Amino acid sequence: MREASWGRRLTETVRREASGVGRAARAACGGPGRERDLVVQSWKAAGAALLAWLVAGSWLGDPMALMAPWAALVLVQATVYGSLRQAAQQWTAICAGTLCASAAQAVTADTLGALTLSLPVLMLLANWPRFGDQGVYAATTAVFTLASGAVSAPAVGHRVGQAALGAVIGVAVNALVLPPVHLRDVRENLAALAREAGAVLDAVAGGLRDGGWDTGTAAEWSRAAARLERRREGLRSARGWSRESLRLTSKPLRALRRLPLDVPPESEDARWGRVTDHVVALTRTLAVAADGERAPAPPGTAALRTYARLLELLGDACRAEAERAATTGAERAATTGADGAEETAGPTGPAVLEELDELRLRLQDGLRDQATRGAAHTAVLGALLLQAENLRAEVLPAAREAERSR
Repeated sequence: MREASWGRRLTETVRREASGVGRAARAACGGPGRERDLVVQSWKAAGAALLAWLVAGSWLGDPMALMAPWAALVLVQATVYGSLRQAAQQWTAICAGTLCASAAQAVTADTLGALTLSLPVLMLLANWPRFGDQGVYAATTAVFTLASGAVSAPAVGHRVGQAALGAVIGVAVNALVLPPVHLRDVRENLAALAREAGAVLDAVAGGLRDGGWDTGTAAEWSRAAARLERRREGLRSARGWSRESLRLTSKPLRALRRLPLDVPPESEDARWGRVTDHVVALTRTLAVAADGERAPAPPGTAALRTYARLLELLGDACRAEAERAATTGAERAATTGADGAEETAGPTGPAVLEELDELRLRLQDGLRDQATRGAAHTAVLGALLLQAENLRAEVLPAAREAERSR
């Protein structure tokens, strides 16, 4: 029975992985995106290794040709700046490993003794922060050097020269052949964060409107809000890759490829980070209110339905902001009419703001009514109203401008 259960889990894992591979392949074929970028980078790395092998082995006839494709393969990195930095780190590590292994062989005249003498030193050196994640190549190069038996001065020169050749080829291929730019990653992560925030607000609104929510439902909302925090971490990582991918490449990209480099400003990251914090606080408040063993009690049905409608409007606004974040300035200009109709209609237009103001007034009146029933009811509704006010101020640009002008 245990073997049957293990077999089912294995089958399910294989099926899930195959499904993921299929989705990635369809996404890569369907259009620009992260999956296609990974395919391009993989082919570039393979092409750089083949080119390094041809130059080192076939054209130069070097007996140490292995080092060139090896270095080229690992130096086609996610950014051009990263390739340059890691090329310098890797070449330095290879030099250190080659020289240390050759010196140890000269001292001990024995392969095992040379490994015993050099590897502990090189592994300590691999942890030096200046090497980044390339420090391990010092130890692996020493192993290759001693295993091949080529520790003479000419062999050391060949190995170091081939590593330099491979590094140059890898960096050149990465910089000149479709240099990677991660601006799309920022837009996609920012849009996904806004879209998922809207989805959480919609889920909460639906539960409050139906009136069937309990501790289990509130726990699901809290878990959904926690996923927003993980999405925010993904956005922070994408912003770092975007910033690095434009180092050394922004001007050539504008001149040669004319890419739309209008990546959303970093202030948008901070804004949606605050939205995430408010959604998390909102779901925690509801989780506390759903727990019958705690003092705060949920508001009345009428107040919760009003609040649900408010959250629904805010969720619509989040989705509208997600669509805005996912498009470039040129794409927005192409879809915006001369009268600016896009800015005055839809989920962020004046009609929505008016309805939001009306809902706020109704909830404030409800707050006064709740006060007559006791502080516990007032505390929960007051906390929920505060988080809704914070969300409104962050999600709706027109609302933010109105608040600032007062």
